[in-house]
Amino acid sequence: MTTQTDINSLLQARYGADAPSLPDVAEDPALALLLSHRSVRAYTPQPVPAQALEMMIAAAQSASTSSNLQTWSVVAVEDPAAKERLSRLGGDQRHIRECPLYLVWLADLARLEAVGERRNRPRDGLDYLELLLVGAMDAALASQNAAVAAEAQGLGVVYIGGMRDRPEEVAAELGLPPRTVAVFGMCVGYPDPARPTSIKPRLPIDAVLHRERYDTAAQGEPVDRYVATMADFYKSQQMKTNGDWAEHSLHRVRGPEAMRGRDRLAEALKARGFLAR
Repeated sequence: MTTQTDINSLLQARYGADAPSLPDVAEDPALALLLSHRSVRAYTPQPVPAQALEMMIAAAQSASTSSNLQTWSVVAVEDPAAKERLSRLGGDQRHIRECPLYLVWLADLARLEAVGERRNRPRDGLDYLELLLVGAMDAALASQNAAVAAEAQGLGVVYIGGMRDRPEEVAAELGLPPRTVAVFGMCVGYPDPARPTSIKPRLPIDAVLHRERYDTAAQGEPVDRYVATMADFYKSQQMKTNGDWAEHSLHRVRGPEAMRGRDRLAEALKARGFLAR
């Protein structure tokens, strides 16, 4: 049974000195599971059972979806050669090759396109940015439900943004039709106990929670506190970074040279049948 002490310990791991004190928090295994999330990049060779994958997808399909359009799909990849190719397309990340199951989450407007074609109905709305955003949001909501379902079954996951580095080649590898695009990948597997991972601290709640109106001025001090918290985390994990959290983050957004090919994403999306308007 999850206890109040467990929940507060998890909050302490997530926020450090900025952890909220919640003496009356309910004993809730679901809350504990959410607060326990961490990225897992090292796995045992044990395959992911088909039943576990199907439960993840059932959880994904239970997520909210805009207007019930369900504008997402996912491709499950277990073939080692295919994972090797996807790894090369996604920044040569070792965990894509090593995970027993790799999921590629898609913004998928092709299904609605096909339905409209079969019924000979207009579907010009699929050309607009709004529908691409709906597809990306639907995929994100679905995948997060799947991630929680995976962790509830003893699995670990890590998201892979590298699927957006070379989207046309990823599409060719997976046989994607027009109006579909890989939004991100997800490695799935049983965590390797020999290579454990820790809960990564997040920004203090008062850096992201605004009440009534957005308050830019109020963010400076909590962000500075977080920089100090992350310095301790980087040191404890022996992580190599480009300076402190602020410098490391700014290094990632410094310009197109830091985007690993994603600076041409609008061009790639148009090639995939998106963003006509």
